[in-house]
Amino acid sequence: MNILVTGGAGFIGSHVCVKLLELGYKIIVIDNLSNSLISTLYNISKIVNIDLNIDEDIDAYFTFIKADIRDKVPLEKIFSMHQINAVIHFAGLKSVKESVENPEDYYSNNVDGSINLFNVMKRFNCKTIIFSSSATVYGDSKEIPIKESSELFPNNPYGQSKKIVEDFLKNLFILDETWRIAILRYFNPIGAHKSCLIGEIQVNVPNNLIPYIMKVASGELKILNIFGNDYDTHDGTGVRDYIHVTDLSYGHIKSLKALMEKPQVIIVNLGTGVGYSVLDVVRTFEKVTKQKIIYKISGRRDGDVAVSYADPTLAKEILDWEATYNLEDMCHDSWKFKLKN
Repeated sequence: MNILVTGGAGFIGSHVCVKLLELGYKIIVIDNLSNSLISTLYNISKIVNIDLNIDEDIDAYFTFIKADIRDKVPLEKIFSMHQINAVIHFAGLKSVKESVENPEDYYSNNVDGSINLFNVMKRFNCKTIIFSSSATVYGDSKEIPIKESSELFPNNPYGQSKKIVEDFLKNLFILDETWRIAILRYFNPIGAHKSCLIGEIQVNVPNNLIPYIMKVASGELKILNIFGNDYDTHDGTGVRDYIHVTDLSYGHIKSLKALMEKPQVIIVNLGTGVGYSVLDVVRTFEKVTKQKIIYKISGRRDGDVAVSYADPTLAKEILDWEATYNLEDMCHDSWKFKLKN
C-alpha cells in the first residue's frame, strides 16, 4: 500500500512516517522544507533501517520529493508515477502568532495548498485522506473539556484556515460518499522519538512553549516569556492539553485502519483529556530535568485562549485509541532529544 505523506519531514509527520514504514507501508514524502530539514528524513531512514530514495522514479519503500503542495505539476507527477492509495496531509504553516501577523501566508499555504492537493487526488481517483487539523478550530470554547460536537469558532487565521479545509472535506463527502476522510484535531504535541533521532526541530523562530523552555534550560535564551497570568485558571496562566507525539502518531495509524474498513468521515480529538497550565509545564520540566527555568510574565498574545483541553472519549470509542504518556514522559523525551541534538 502506497501512502503519500505531505509535510512528512516535520515534527508530527516524521513520527508518523516511522510508524508507517515499521508496519510495511510504502511512503512518498513531499515537503518544501520551509520549516523542516532533510536530515530528519535521513534519521527516519536510520530508525527503520530503510534507504531513503531522493526524487528518483524507482519503486522504493521510502521516497522523498522536494515540492510545494500548491504546485500542481509535481503532485500530478507523483500520482501518475505511483499508485497512491491514501494521503496523510500534514503540510502547512502552524503558528497562531505568525498567522495573526501574516494571515495571507496561512490562507495560501494551508487552504489553497490543501484544495490543490484534494483536486489532484480526485483526478487520480485517490479518495482516502487523513487531515492534520487542530484544536484551534474550537477557538475560546465555552465547553470544557472540548468535545467534537463543540461549536467551531476559531479566533485566529491559523484556526480559521484549518476550519476552512475541514469544511471543504465535509463537502467532498456530501457530494461523493465514496471518500474516506479522517479529520484529526490535535491538541498540543510535544515529546520526541525514543531514539532521539527525530523530534521538534526549530528551523525558524519557535512558536510553542516547550522549545522555548528548552532554549532557556540549555542557556540559548536567558529567560522564558509567559504570556499572561490573568486568565481564569488555577494559577492565571493558560491551560492546554499536551500530548506525546508518539501517541499522536498511533492515532494516525488507527485512523488509516478505520478508513480502510468503509467510506466515511471520522472527526476526532487527539488529546489526553488533561489540562496543564504554562506554570505546571515549567515546574514539571524543572522536576524531571533538574534544570531551573527563569521566567517573566508578559502581556497576553493575540489569538490565545485561556483553557483548551480535549474530551478524547470518541477517539477511544471509534478508533480504540487513547494517550498513554504523561507530562513527565513528554518533558523527559523532549529534553533528551535536545541534549543529543
